Amino acid sequence: MADDGMLLNFEIGDAPLVSQVKFKGGRWRDRVKANKSAKTASQGGPEPAAKPRAPYDPNRPTKRPRGNDDGSDHRPAKAPRTSDIPWVPTHAMKTGLVSSSLFTSIPTVVTKFDEEAPAEPAEPAKPSNAPLSEEAENFHTLGLARRVAHHLATKLEMKAPTAIQKNTIPVLIKDDNDAFLQAETGSGKTLAYLLPIVHRIMELSMNEDGTPKKDAKVHRNSGLFAIILAPTRELCKQISAVLEKVLRCAPWLVCTTVIGGESKHSEKARLRKGVNILVATPGRLTDHLDNTKVLDVGTVRWLVLDEGDRMMEMGFEDDIKAIVGKIRADKLATKNSEGLVLDRVLPKRRVTVLCSATMKMNVQKLGEISLEDAVHITASKSEMEKDAAENSGSTESAFTAPAQLKQSCIIVPAKLRLVTLIALLKSTFARKGSVMKAIIFISCADSVDFHYEVLKDTMTVEPPPPAQEGDAPAKKPDVHIETTVAPAAYITSPANTRVMLHKLHGSLAQPVRSATLKAFSGCKDPAVLITTDISSRGLDVPAVDLVIEYDPAFAVPDHVHRIGRTARAGRSGKAVLFLLPGPEEGYTSILPSSATITPQLYESILQKGFATNVNLPASSQTNNAETESNKRETWATRAEALQLHFEQRLLAPAPGFEDAEEGPKGHKSKFSKTGGKNRQPVKKDNPLLDAGRQAFRSHIRAYATHVREERVYFDMTQLHLGHMAKAFGLREAPGGIGSGISRRTHKFTPATNGQKGGGASASVAAKPSGGSKSKFDDDEYGQVDEDAAKRMKAKMKMLSMNSASEFNLG
Repeated sequence: MADDGMLLNFEIGDAPLVSQVKFKGGRWRDRVKANKSAKTASQGGPEPAAKPRAPYDPNRPTKRPRGNDDGSDHRPAKAPRTSDIPWVPTHAMKTGLVSSSLFTSIPTVVTKFDEEAPAEPAEPAKPSNAPLSEEAENFHTLGLARRVAHHLATKLEMKAPTAIQKNTIPVLIKDDNDAFLQAETGSGKTLAYLLPIVHRIMELSMNEDGTPKKDAKVHRNSGLFAIILAPTRELCKQISAVLEKVLRCAPWLVCTTVIGGESKHSEKARLRKGVNILVATPGRLTDHLDNTKVLDVGTVRWLVLDEGDRMMEMGFEDDIKAIVGKIRADKLATKNSEGLVLDRVLPKRRVTVLCSATMKMNVQKLGEISLEDAVHITASKSEMEKDAAENSGSTESAFTAPAQLKQSCIIVPAKLRLVTLIALLKSTFARKGSVMKAIIFISCADSVDFHYEVLKDTMTVEPPPPAQEGDAPAKKPDVHIETTVAPAAYITSPANTRVMLHKLHGSLAQPVRSATLKAFSGCKDPAVLITTDISSRGLDVPAVDLVIEYDPAFAVPDHVHRIGRTARAGRSGKAVLFLLPGPEEGYTSILPSSATITPQLYESILQKGFATNVNLPASSQTNNAETESNKRETWATRAEALQLHFEQRLLAPAPGFEDAEEGPKGHKSKFSKTGGKNRQPVKKDNPLLDAGRQAFRSHIRAYATHVREERVYFDMTQLHLGHMAKAFGLREAPGGIGSGISRRTHKFTPATNGQKGGGASASVAAKPSGGSKSKFDDDEYGQVDEDAAKRMKAKMKMLSMNSASEFNLG
């Protein structure tokens, strides 16, 4: 059979075929030079010869001698090299991996730093929120019963009140007017409104000399007299704990809490038994007012709104309106169910008390909803008189930080943020007893999870040995803190070989949040709490000496509340703020402060923190090259080695998972070949890498939610995403920042080992090229959950419009 068809004739010339060579690796200049040489050789041209050197000419004129401006020929000597000049290292680690240097392409810092250390003041600043002297004031002279004053002095070791307590307690005892309490953080506002309420309720069953009355006895079924609202569950728990300590002098009075995350059945049982003072969150109290018939508010005399500005920011305005309306709708009872006359001692009208450290527009709006002819009470009488004399038209004001609080800010480039944070913590815990507890505030919950996983020690804790006969049974570990409390790595020192790491945010379950906060408060070892703004309001944790704002607050009032976690009740404290070079450096000009905020450059922090070796976590993934690099002598090489260590941790294969196998047409298969129908997905990425990517995305989204007045300092267009990615141990900025949640399927949801959805492990397998339909398409494994995507987008839009402090606040 003839072979018919078209014959093609190509003329290729007589020259031999030369394959094109592509050079890879090495420096960019070397690759360009090699490509030019290969191109010249392929064209048949000679190699470019070096330019011949000109012969020596004895008649050539000599160079013009260099002279100074004054005409002299003396050449000044070179400036000697000193150790103060930071050495910029070359990134030449032989690790087989490519990584950019930490000390190149750093933005220029605008702030001018003083070469000399600031002089210490001759006298330390007098604490502005400390208790007054015992000779000048005591609780009994303010009008409290002797029984209460004696209990405070002997059992609670509180012999003198603070300034806000001195000005508030007499007013709430004698008058029945509404009140607005405004004082700086840590000044004792909680006891300022609790003590008058407890005192007046106790008067129902006590004589003036403190002896109980025979004809009147108040107990838990006598009625509900006071309701205290707080924005967060942690603050409700803390208020309840303080109130329980005060009520030990009156054990016949009972208080309880109703908060979200707890069992409503148990709360109804406690309300049915009877309660005199109720501490609640707005949402759960609204639910009980609608559905719990046993909750009678007819005898309620006090409604306290603690941290009112925070409740308005969290969107509780409608709930507060409903609560105030339902309480005022019921007629005020003059007698309880037992016939006890209440108006003789208790207020003859319902009294509303609003507490806040800041005065913002939303607080004024809340006051219009709840207050009537309120008295403005502050810590200073001069401020009260000035407020009463002047009808100020200012719409917003904020209290300054305590006078004894030392504030500083560190100007840190984006790529150096992580290593600078570790250097700061390492130098902080370098001496034993210098700092017991530190709190790190971060903008979003995903970033809290990532930094907790990165900084914790990866060494597995050995189980305790079995108890011998006759020994006391060992205390069982709390199951609620297994994933939120762990020993820390990197920041330990010979003086403090054990530093406990804690994490807290709104996405955790309520029992976990309560157990974690309790563990941090009662920790005997040095401890660090990584948290969101959920811990910035009202929490009084003992022995907090340092507050680090790793991410600046979304608004100035939030900054005041954050740094208020330290320097409480007259104690000293430090607050450190991290800022990026550029527009963020001007942020300190709008911060209220009683003292100057001292700027610091990151180099001084790195030099102090990395003066000694960094203790890497005991992990099998840490190789010898990293350990040897970590033992170098300079702080700069230690910083680079530590950054490289983090990047290698994220890129290391996940333990217990195989590499992806080759599928058809060279594509990586997402499933293993064994197992038949019960095929299990093969995880390709380290869970820590997924957490870093998700934390980076959440951080960038949170960065865009600063209030409008402060966006001139936090400009998204000035943010270098590639440099910021290195602060999360990433070598490049991941995509999907503005695309919302990732695509999900119904039938296949791979396990994420505790990580949240939206990462690479939760994505649907990509289709192969060529337009053909893959067997791993969405059609086979379920349709995309479009309703969940719409709900998530709506929630993100609502939170961004409300300038929420964190995205996963529960």
